[in-house]
Amino acid sequence: MPVSRRTLFPRPSKTAALTAAALVAAGASLTTACGVVPGSTGGSREDPVTVMTWAPEKTRASNKPGIPAMAQAYARWVNANGGLDGRELKVITCNDHNDPVGAADCAREAVDKEVAAVVGSYSQHGRSFLSPLEVAGIPYIGGYGVTDEEFSSPLSYPVNGGEPALMAGNGRQLADRCERVSLVRPDTIAGDDLPGLLDAGLTEGRHKPSFDIRAPEDGTDFTAQAEQALERAGTGGCVTAALGERTDTFYDSYRRTEDAYPTAKISSVLGSVDQSLVDRTGGGKGPYEGAYLTGWYPAASDARWDEMREVIRQQAFGDNRVDPTDAGVQTTWIAYTVLKQTVESLDGGEVSARTLRRALDKGLKVETGGLTPTLSWRFKDMLAASDFPRLVNADVTFQMVRDGRLVPARKGFVNVSKTLERVE
Repeated sequence: MPVSRRTLFPRPSKTAALTAAALVAAGASLTTACGVVPGSTGGSREDPVTVMTWAPEKTRASNKPGIPAMAQAYARWVNANGGLDGRELKVITCNDHNDPVGAADCAREAVDKEVAAVVGSYSQHGRSFLSPLEVAGIPYIGGYGVTDEEFSSPLSYPVNGGEPALMAGNGRQLADRCERVSLVRPDTIAGDDLPGLLDAGLTEGRHKPSFDIRAPEDGTDFTAQAEQALERAGTGGCVTAALGERTDTFYDSYRRTEDAYPTAKISSVLGSVDQSLVDRTGGGKGPYEGAYLTGWYPAASDARWDEMREVIRQQAFGDNRVDPTDAGVQTTWIAYTVLKQTVESLDGGEVSARTLRRALDKGLKVETGGLTPTLSWRFKDMLAASDFPRLVNADVTFQMVRDGRLVPARKGFVNVSKTLERVE
């Protein structure tokens, strides 16, 4: 099935990048002239650094309550240990309700509250929330990476490769393991991009394109999609699903259907399947045993996550929203690591949306303890792909479920930057 991709911003030239920065600065100046000074907190060490984190909660589709909960736990931990370079960290949270109006409302609240940044958030409505942030000059640091706009806005500072890297990586992972591949994905605007990304990875592995199977984002029964996926995968094929928290619902329908079809292998991406889901569904005796998974970061059992786990133990013990194996929680931890090092780089100076942007744009290098490569958002650090001009980290990891545990299927990171550059 041909894939219709949305028109995205082309890769900016250096002149265009400077023009975008100038427009952002002009927008911030105009906003100031109207009586609002966005991101003006943190002028002295006595002022708190105020940021916002948002995510959908209590919706019928995607819910990410662990993201704001992790942000609050991080704030408690950092404030108990001297703050951000001596300043108190204040985190405001917002529920975007998985709705464009809700996403825009969260962004307007961020402007009204004069936050210095929006950090470690999740929303499927990039156009709705990034426009108000751009006008106010507020940086968006370490978003989950589910929208194209996060990889094109001059005020976005992504820490992972988002859905593009996951899906391209999943194609690379499956190319030499599967005769044919069926992709089950949401019938949404964001979901429309996934087949082309998966196929880019498959093509690089000299594999034919996948079969694209659309499913309702908030579906409760996916029997029809499971039957279609199994029929098209055939003997020796793979069925990969990227339906967020509905992925397990799909595979429940799949399990009730699979006996009538040739045996296929199953696959997904982190964020749709994680260790907690494997545990809840029977571990090594459950349906995900042997599944192939693609993630952004090292496996959740890796020692590089030990500091995050200790923070959760200290500051979120008993809060079942904060799952250290959840990709949203992990991304929020990395996003706040970026914020902390950016504030420290200001060496006691003013902390504001403007100074944070300037530090990041000048090429600050952020170390994440090996959870990602060194992060930097200079123009020359960005991917040479017109669809994803703000993407600076195209590394993914190949994992699989073995004896009920997510373990590396291949040592180290796999870089999919060349794959993404070929996406049409």
